[in-house]
Amino acid sequence: MRQIVREADPLLPYKATELLGVLAKLALFADAQGVPAEARTWLSAEFIERFIQVGCPGVGEATRGNYRSRLLRLREAVNGPPLVTGMPVKLSASDVSRPYSPAEQVALWGWAAGQPTAALRSGCRVLLALGLGVGLDSAEVVPLRAHDVRTAGAGGPVTLAVRGPRQRLVVCRRRIERVLAEEAGAVVREGQASYLFRPAATGRGKNTVTNFLARTVKNPKVPALSMGRARATWLVALIDEGLPLTVIVAASGVRTLHGLSRVLPFARPAHAQLAGKLLRGTA
Repeated sequence: MRQIVREADPLLPYKATELLGVLAKLALFADAQGVPAEARTWLSAEFIERFIQVGCPGVGEATRGNYRSRLLRLREAVNGPPLVTGMPVKLSASDVSRPYSPAEQVALWGWAAGQPTAALRSGCRVLLALGLGVGLDSAEVVPLRAHDVRTAGAGGPVTLAVRGPRQRLVVCRRRIERVLAEEAGAVVREGQASYLFRPAATGRGKNTVTNFLARTVKNPKVPALSMGRARATWLVALIDEGLPLTVIVAASGVRTLHGLSRVLPFARPAHAQLAGKLLRGTA
C-alpha cells in the first residue's frame, strides 16, 4: 500500500496519511470479501463503489464522498486517467434480469426437446423462440395467433406482429427464425385463427404461461425457463451488437430508455480504444 501511495503522491492533492487511511480500510474490506491482496485489483471503479456502498456502515454521506474522491483519484494516478464514457458504475444486477449464457441456452433447447409429450415440446420451443428470438414477455405470448408470424420466403426474414398495448412488428433473430416459422406453420389451419402458444387450450389468462411451465419436466442441470430472462438475453444481445437505441426501444416495446436499465449491468463494456473512437466520431 505504501508503494502505491508513494507512486501516486506527487500527482494528488491529498496527504499520504489521508490516502493510506482510506486505502487501509479498502484493503480490510477486500480481505473480508476474499479479494486477492493486490492494491491494483482493489482500485477498480466497481470495487471502490462496492466498498463505498457496502463496506462503510455507519459512515455519513460526506465521509463516503471523501472516501470515494480519494480512492478514485488514487486509482487514476495508479492506472492512468479513465476514459469518460458516461457509463454508470455497475452497482447491482438482479438475477431475474440475468441473461442466459450461451451454454445455458443450448441446455434449454435440449431440455425442450426432451419433454415427454409433443404438446410440451412444442410449447417449450415456442416460448424459447418468442423470448430469445423476438424478446416477448409472458403477457405478449398468450394472445398471439399463428398467422402473426410472417415469413418472407426461403432465406427471407421472419417477422412477428405483436398484439396488445405495445403493438409492433419485430424481426426474429436469424438463428431462431426457422424454429418460429416451423412452430407457426404446424398450427396454422385454413380459415381459422389458431393460437400460436398452446393452440388447443380454451382457457387463456395471465397465468397461461406459468401454468404450462409448471407441467413441464424439470432438469436440475438446466436453468428454469423464464420469459423475463429470455427477454433480457435478447435485449443484451442487441445492445452488445451495437444496434441503435431507437431500434432497440421500438423493437422491445418499452416507452422510455429507463425500461432498459435493468439489463444494462449485463451489457458488455466497450473496449477503451473503441469507445474513444466512437466518442470522437471516427469509428
